[in-house]
Amino acid sequence: MIVRMTPPAHPLFEESWASEYRFFQLGHVVDDVVAAAGRWARTFGIGPFHVLPVVGQHADYGGEVRTVQIQVAVAQAGPVQIELIQQHCNTPSIFSEWSRNGTSAFHQMATLTADYDGKVAHFKALGFPIAAESLGGGFRVAYIDTAAEFGFYTEVVDAPSSFLDQVRGISDTCANWDGRDPVRIMTRGGYRVPD
Repeated sequence: MIVRMTPPAHPLFEESWASEYRFFQLGHVVDDVVAAAGRWARTFGIGPFHVLPVVGQHADYGGEVRTVQIQVAVAQAGPVQIELIQQHCNTPSIFSEWSRNGTSAFHQMATLTADYDGKVAHFKALGFPIAAESLGGGFRVAYIDTAAEFGFYTEVVDAPSSFLDQVRGISDTCANWDGRDPVRIMTRGGYRVPD
């Protein structure tokens, strides 16, 4: 049984002292999102992981618009969300190029912004190009290629209030987690646990 301490209340990425570049999420590319979520919960005691359905992410990658089938699992770990990403197709992408053949590989740090164009321009002015840019889903996401200098992509998210509500909901569920059902495959009516 996992013993959980109640973390102090936190307003996610919205602390008054935080700069516009506060990171709210750490993303990892994995080969099996359900198995990886189970390992994260057992090893680090965080959860529950919310495993979302496979979706088609439309993105401009390498100057070509492509659709990549991805699945993510997310859980809050204090003020930072952990995101596990599995690609379910062979389409070239920033995820497939990062795969480490069976191991979890740290991939990106994400930040939210109210000034998407300004933040992307900031990185471009420093010489960091956009590696890929999501073209759907109701909000814009740019993956800035900071890998050569920092070892990871920087994900810039221009998120609507509905996305922020989802992030807060997951955070609240994780803050009150009692250790049961550490991996939850989300369904229309709630969730199911892996077989």
